[in-house]
Amino acid sequence: MLRISRVQEHLMVKTDGYQAATVGKLRKIPGRCWIQAELAWKLPYCEESVRMLSDMFPVEEVDIDPPLRKEERFRRYFPYDASVAKEIRESQKLFSQLLTLKGLSPQTKKAYEGHVRRFCEDVADDFLELQTRHVRDYLLQLFKLERSHSYINQAMSAMKLFLSQAYKRPDLIVNLPRPRKEKKLPPVLSMEELRLIFGSLSNLKHRMILMLTYSAGLRVGEVVRLRLNDLDQQRMLVHVRQGKGKKDRMTLLSHTTGECLVRYLERERPYEWLFPGAERDRPITVRSVQRIFERALQSAGIRKHATVHTLRHSFATHLLEAGTDLRYIQELLGHEDIKTTQIYTHVSSKEARRIQSPLDRLYPGGIGDADTQGNGD
Repeated sequence: MLRISRVQEHLMVKTDGYQAATVGKLRKIPGRCWIQAELAWKLPYCEESVRMLSDMFPVEEVDIDPPLRKEERFRRYFPYDASVAKEIRESQKLFSQLLTLKGLSPQTKKAYEGHVRRFCEDVADDFLELQTRHVRDYLLQLFKLERSHSYINQAMSAMKLFLSQAYKRPDLIVNLPRPRKEKKLPPVLSMEELRLIFGSLSNLKHRMILMLTYSAGLRVGEVVRLRLNDLDQQRMLVHVRQGKGKKDRMTLLSHTTGECLVRYLERERPYEWLFPGAERDRPITVRSVQRIFERALQSAGIRKHATVHTLRHSFATHLLEAGTDLRYIQELLGHEDIKTTQIYTHVSSKEARRIQSPLDRLYPGGIGDADTQGNGD
C-alpha cells in the first residue's frame, strides 16, 4: 500500500516496508529522492508524477490524503479511492462477463464498457450509495457536452444493464426517459468523387480495401474480417459472416473488383485473411482502414465530411438511383427492417432531378448578367 500526502509543492510517498518492485517503480519518476528522516519518497507535485503513479499502481493499492484527493489533478488519475475501488472493479468485471454471455460483438462490448467506466469515474464518491439523481445528473451532463442522441441512448442501454444486473439496483434507471432518435440523412459520395478517391491510391492493397467496401456495401468491421474463402469468384459473391446482429449474408462481388482482386492476390499472396495487418496472421485493423480513407479523401481534394461508412451509404444510394428494388438493397446491406433501408430514398437524387424548380420556370432561358447586378442601392 502506498500512502500519499502533500507537503508544499512536493508529494510524500510512504510504503509498507521495503518492497523491491515498488522501489523500482518509484525510481523511474523524474525528480524523486529518498528522505531517510521521513522514511518516505519525495516527488515533485506535477502532472507527470501523478500520471506515472496512476500507471504504475492500481487504485486499490494507493491511499491518498483526503484533502489531496479532492484536487483536480488527483481526481483525473485516481477517480475513486481504495475503499470503493474493489466494489467498482468487481462490478465492472461482472458486467464484462454479462456482455460476453449475451454474445455482443467486440465493438459493442468495448463501447458499453467505456460508458460504464466513465459513469463509475463520475459518481465514484457516491458509488456505494447511488441514487437516481446521480444517474440523471450524469446523463444531463452528456447533453451539456453536446453528445449525439444515439450516443446517449447507447450510454443509457449500457448503464441500464450495468445497474440492473451487475450493481443490482434496477430501480435507479426505471423512469428515465430516452432522448428521441435524431433523423439525419447519411452523406453520399458522387461517382466522380469515388473515382478521385480510388485514383488517389497508389497502394494496390489500400485501393482494394476501399473498392471492395464500396462495391459490396460493407461495414468497415466486415471488410477487415474477410477471409480468402469468403470470396466466391465463380458466383461473384461475397460471404459476410456474422455481421451486425450476428447474421450471415451474401452480397455482390463486382466484376471490376474481381479483376483487381486477381492482381492483388497474385502480388500479395495472403493465406488466411484477405487483408492481413502488419502481422500476417492477423487482419488489418479498423483504425488502419479509417486512416487509409482519410488520406485518400485528402489526396483527392474532397472537402465533404465523409467516413469509411460513407462508402456503404453511397453503394446503397447508387443502387437505388440505378433502379434496383429496395428489397434487394435491404438484403445486400443486411438490414432487418425495410425502414432502415428506406432512408436512402431521401438522399437519392434520381427523383429530385426530374422536378423543375419554380425559379427555372421563372427564367426559362436562364438569367443574364444584367438581371444579377441589382440597382446598386
